[in-house]
Amino acid sequence: MIQRIQSIWLLLAGAGSLATLKLSFYSGNKDNNLFEELNGTSHFLLLILAVAVAMAAFVALFLFKNRKLQTQLSFLGLLLQLGALALYFIQTQKFVTGNFTLASVVSFAIPVFFILAITGIRKDEKLIKSMDRLR
Repeated sequence: MIQRIQSIWLLLAGAGSLATLKLSFYSGNKDNNLFEELNGTSHFLLLILAVAVAMAAFVALFLFKNRKLQTQLSFLGLLLQLGALALYFIQTQKFVTGNFTLASVVSFAIPVFFILAITGIRKDEKLIKSMDRLR
C-alpha cells in the first residue's frame, strides 16, 4: 500500500486538509477593528468540507485494491476541496482589510495532491491492464 506513490499523495492531501483546520488562510480586520483569522474552523461549512476532504483522502488511501472506487473518492475529494477554496474566497470578501497568509499555500496544494494521486492510480490501472494482456 505505502509503496505506491498515490498513497503518498493521498496521505499528504488528508494531512493538509486536517492542517487547514488550524492554519490560517486569511487574516485581517472585519467591520469591527478586531484582528481575525480565517481558517477551517471559522465557518461551519468550511469545517464540514475540511473534514470531508480528509475523510475522502484517508478512505481512498486504504482502498488500494479497488482502484475504480479509489479514483472516484479522489475526484470527490478534489471537488470538495475546490468547493472549500471557493468558500474561502467568499469568506474573504467579508473582511475590510487583510492579507492571505503563507499557510494558505496548503489549501492550494491539496487539489494538486489529489490530481497527482489520480494520475498515479491511472498509471497503476494501465500497468495491470498491460499485465493482463500478457497472460
